[in-house]
Amino acid sequence: MQSLIGTGVALVTPFKEDFSIDTEALKRIVNFSIDGGIEYLVVLGTTAENATLSLDEKELVISTVIEANNGALPLVLGVGGNNTSKVVEELKTRDLSAFTAILSVSPYYSKPTQEGIYQHFKAVAEASPIPVILYNVPGRTASNMLPTTVLRLANDFENVVAIKEAAGDLVQAMQLLKDKPKDFLVISGDDMIALPMVLAGGSGVISVIGQGFPKEFSEMIRLGLNRKVDEAFKSQYLLADCIDMIFEQGNPAGIKQVFLSLGISENTVRLPLVKVDDSLASRIDQFVKKVNKQG
Repeated sequence: MQSLIGTGVALVTPFKEDFSIDTEALKRIVNFSIDGGIEYLVVLGTTAENATLSLDEKELVISTVIEANNGALPLVLGVGGNNTSKVVEELKTRDLSAFTAILSVSPYYSKPTQEGIYQHFKAVAEASPIPVILYNVPGRTASNMLPTTVLRLANDFENVVAIKEAAGDLVQAMQLLKDKPKDFLVISGDDMIALPMVLAGGSGVISVIGQGFPKEFSEMIRLGLNRKVDEAFKSQYLLADCIDMIFEQGNPAGIKQVFLSLGISENTVRLPLVKVDDSLASRIDQFVKKVNKQG
């Protein structure tokens, strides 16, 4: 899956002040990512505030991104949950022709065993007509998909092609990288350790900050993939403070503040999320101005 090497971004869903979806702002964000050198786009991930969107709103987001992208970049669709039969039903009934792969999160809240996680993704892999990217994010799901489970799935199902690994654990990531099948991709789901994971043999990142700083972040990952280590870490340290800032008061509140500072969209989020406070908003705004001045 060469198309999934490099930087993908987990797109936000921009809202107007009345909390309706701002489709024009979404188009601007897609174009900003394309123009900045991003390699692929992820639609309806956690960063999209997926849990707060109605079925009609999800369809609106999908159609808007497809239209704005206009075939420029590969698209990945978030299809996951903790009701296996519901996920399978969506995979069997949804038109996935516009998408290169699905991104499917390990079941959250239910805290299944490793065997339960395996059986869930076995059902997903058997139902999906397109490649599957597993998504391990223990901080949100309350369970860690262990490397043994990931590797079992990777070896058992040809269409399980990658994992977005967001445990924040470099040792766990390195175990995956050491033992994975040859063409299986290990993709960072953590912006701060994306570059170290790439240098250890990872294939790139599915990023949040990348959509706010697409040029700088995607170039950092390309430098890492090309083993230009000193240049890559120069970019890492440029962006490190802002990576911390955008997650300080929750995702996507932080990255939406970046977009407000860039003049691309409002910083509106839906409850239970709230906007970042004035102090953090000011720090993010100052950082955006500094980076743009340097650019």
